[in-house]
Amino acid sequence: MTTVAATDIAAVREFNRRYTKVIGVLREGLLDSEYSLTEVRILFELANSGTAEVVTLRRTLDLDAGYLSRILARFESAGLIQRNRSGSDGRRQEVRLTTKGKEIFAVLDQRSSDEIGSLLTAKPPAARARLVTAMRTIQQILDRPADAAAPPFAIRAPRPGDYGWVIERHARLYTAEYGWDGTYEELIVRIVADYLTAHDEQRERAWIAESGGEPVGSVFCVAENETTARLRLLLVEPSARGLGVGSALVEECLRFATAAGYREMVLWTNDVLTAARHIYQRAGFELVEESPHHSWGADLIGQTWRRSLG
Repeated sequence: MTTVAATDIAAVREFNRRYTKVIGVLREGLLDSEYSLTEVRILFELANSGTAEVVTLRRTLDLDAGYLSRILARFESAGLIQRNRSGSDGRRQEVRLTTKGKEIFAVLDQRSSDEIGSLLTAKPPAARARLVTAMRTIQQILDRPADAAAPPFAIRAPRPGDYGWVIERHARLYTAEYGWDGTYEELIVRIVADYLTAHDEQRERAWIAESGGEPVGSVFCVAENETTARLRLLLVEPSARGLGVGSALVEECLRFATAAGYREMVLWTNDVLTAARHIYQRAGFELVEESPHHSWGADLIGQTWRRSLG
């Protein structure tokens, strides 16, 4: 069994504490109501399923049978639900919301949407996009069984149209996630155009990561000088993050540069790109220089990383 670092455990616990406070689940009544988080979840499941067997409801929410039974009894007494025996199996009990129950849930559902809307509205568009992407990534990772194989991906040479994809995805993702302006797209266009115009196939190369027939990542290796290669345009789609795509692209770049006879590899990035920096650190790169700059409409700290080859 893999040992989990204490710092990782502490980070998850800290996230849980902060997020539960932000969305108000620690308050006695959720959404300024008389209902607890568990009770609202039960109403949500019933509102979306129409009619549910009690045993299915218990398994879905992972609740103790006695605890669920007491909640349903209170709901029934308040006129929120109706219970009856299953038509297909008399041993099973079915439960559904009454008209009053649906009305109560509709109010709670709207309050929830309003609260989340206020939370998101308070964030700048770029931060909002990063927040939503991060939440989707957390959900994808947690929903994947621990023993399930990661979705397959392949590293291949670019095909017609892929260079345009590299430009488009860099521009869209960095605008959405960091708020960078159109001058960043101009930079990417120049880098790709220079590569296509004059790259040396023996000493310079580009790769695309593909999953499900669609590109999900990119990286370029270009010559800095006779002995140094430069890694450029590393990108991983949000849908493919956490699968090892970025590390695989960097390793491919390092293998090629080593075989091509370079003695070291260099790259330039910015400190806000934390996921990319972690990939570089794991691949053996070391931070050698930092410098503040204002580019693409943002104040940033540029970083130069190096790694010896061979």
